[in-house]
Amino acid sequence: MPEAGSDRQRGGWYDVVERAMKPDGKHHRFVWHDRKAWWQQEQAILAYLILFGGLRDDQYLRFAREAAAFYNAFFLDHDDGGVYFNTLANGLPYLLGTERFKGSHSMSAYHSMELCFLSAVYTNFLITKQPMFLYFKPYPRSFPDNILRVSPDLLPPGSIYIEECWIGGRKHEDFDPIGLTVRLPKTDERPKVKVKLSPTSWLQKDGGKER
Repeated sequence: MPEAGSDRQRGGWYDVVERAMKPDGKHHRFVWHDRKAWWQQEQAILAYLILFGGLRDDQYLRFAREAAAFYNAFFLDHDDGGVYFNTLANGLPYLLGTERFKGSHSMSAYHSMELCFLSAVYTNFLITKQPMFLYFKPYPRSFPDNILRVSPDLLPPGSIYIEECWIGGRKHEDFDPIGLTVRLPKTDERPKVKVKLSPTSWLQKDGGKER
C-alpha cells in the first residue's frame, strides 16, 4: 500500500494512481493529477489503526501517525474551520472550481465524522485498551423484539463487551454483554440509552495475567 499510493517524501496519500505498474515502470503512475483528497487520508489512517490493533506491528502504527499528521497539518482549516476537499501534492489547499467548497455534491461531513468516531473506537478498543461510553436514543418499536445492537463497528469477534448499561439514567441489567445487545423496555417514548463498552481483556484475569 505505501509503495502504490502514499507520498513517502512529503506525506499524505494521492487521490488516484494506476493499480498496476507499466511493464517497464518503477512507480505507479498518476491517473489524472497528483493531488490528494481528504477521504483517502481518512481511509489510510483508519486502515493502519486496524492493522496495528490486529497485528501489533509497529510499522502500521507509524504509518497511521504519519497519515494523521499530514491530515491534521494540511486538511484542517485552522482559521475558518472545516476540512479541505483537496490539496496539492505539497499540502497547499486546492481551491479551484467546486473543490474550493467544504461541502459539495461529493463532499459532506461523512468522512470527517467517520474519522473522528472510528479512530476513537480503534484507538481505545484495539490499541490503548480503554473503555468507551456510547449513547443512543432510539425510536419506540423500531427494532425486532426491542433488541438494540450497540457494537460500534465490525471489530474482531469477542474483542469488546458491555460492562454496564443505563436507560433513563438508571442502571439497566437486561443486556447481553458478549452479544453486544440491549433489550429495550416497552415504551412510547424515545429512551435515553447509555452503555459502557470495554475491551474483553478486562473481563477475565487470572493472577494478574490476561487470559
